[in-house]
Amino acid sequence: MPMFLLFALLAVLLIIGVPVGVALGLASFAYVIVAGLPDVVVLHSMVGGVDSFPLLAVPFFILAGHLMNTGGITERLFAFARALIGWMPGGLGHVNVGASVLFAGMSGAAVADAGGLGNVEIKAMRKAGYDVDFAVGVTAASSTIGPIIPPSLPMIVYGVMASASIGQLFMAGMVPGMLMAVSLMIMVAWCSWRRGYPRDDGFSLRHAAVSFRHAFLPLMTPALIVGGITTGAFTPTEAAVAAVAWTLFLGIVVYRSLTWRHLLRVMFDTLQTTGAILLIIASAAIFAWILVSNQIAAHLSGSILSISDSPAFVMLAILLIVLVLGLFLETVAAITILVPVLLPVATSVGIDPVHLGVVIVLALMIGLLTPPVGLVLYVLAAVSGVSFDRCVRATAPFLIPLVAVLLLVAFVPQLSLALPMAVGK
Repeated sequence: MPMFLLFALLAVLLIIGVPVGVALGLASFAYVIVAGLPDVVVLHSMVGGVDSFPLLAVPFFILAGHLMNTGGITERLFAFARALIGWMPGGLGHVNVGASVLFAGMSGAAVADAGGLGNVEIKAMRKAGYDVDFAVGVTAASSTIGPIIPPSLPMIVYGVMASASIGQLFMAGMVPGMLMAVSLMIMVAWCSWRRGYPRDDGFSLRHAAVSFRHAFLPLMTPALIVGGITTGAFTPTEAAVAAVAWTLFLGIVVYRSLTWRHLLRVMFDTLQTTGAILLIIASAAIFAWILVSNQIAAHLSGSILSISDSPAFVMLAILLIVLVLGLFLETVAAITILVPVLLPVATSVGIDPVHLGVVIVLALMIGLLTPPVGLVLYVLAAVSGVSFDRCVRATAPFLIPLVAVLLLVAFVPQLSLALPMAVGK
């Protein structure tokens, strides 16, 4: 009865639009009361859920992303990508994807990519004569690359929940992230050929060199983050602090584009976003404790393994569960709920936790592009002035390459594990 109440109340609260963090907390608290447990369990579990040093990286990476959007760094990255690959058919579509790859190495959040770069990209594509639907679709799909290529906020949360190496998770996302970019560029090329979209200006080595010079210092951010982690110079949390310090240096000293007013707004936005994420993690901690104490993972594992103990079958079952849950839950909430349940099932058949983390995050990125939640779609609807329903239709074709990459990464573990294994030697 208490477990039925837990899931029923959580479903009702989510359906009526209660924020995820609040819904998880209320449903878990109701379970504790009905089960006759001491209410101090709730506070103890919530505090323990956020009492983690790696989670300090979350607000710093969020702050770095906001500073880049405010300090004019995104425009420099877009200009460099345009000079480099804008000459291809459907040039600005390819630039859109390329700029997302560059920005992915700095922010680690799909919503930051969509809100920051999206505004620049959609305006440029509209001005060049591209259909707004195509511009929105490419922008939405390419923004999902952000949390796959390091740094990655969802992978930090997964690493904390799964007790997995965040450095290895970052390395494991490199190849899948590039595969996503290549697959999206193939789709862009095909759509551009069918619709007759123009090339951008012809390639100019001089123009590319000038734009590279302007974007050189921002491009050092991913080198600072990834290079520092892989060489052991600092932890992922320290890398996040270094990214903020470097971005502040660029915005205040080098480009002088950040004012005190900008900084105050950025700090406020960072506090809002961080508070929402930490509330979800804290509330999900008590929810996860309830699931573990009631052996939900063991029951789910038994149900799946009773059908087949093949790693391929288990991975397929995990994919279906994650994709369905990703339709309704925000990424961080989904990770905190899913990991305690799915990780024991996966490890019981030999699936590597790092590989599982990449697959779960990639699958949840697809959830950001699908209703009814689809956070990226809501952001782009606000940025572009296009209705939410139209954004859904515009993005649908680009789900094909993303799902293809998801299946490839899920069933070919070497694509995600080869790089962390090589770096770890």
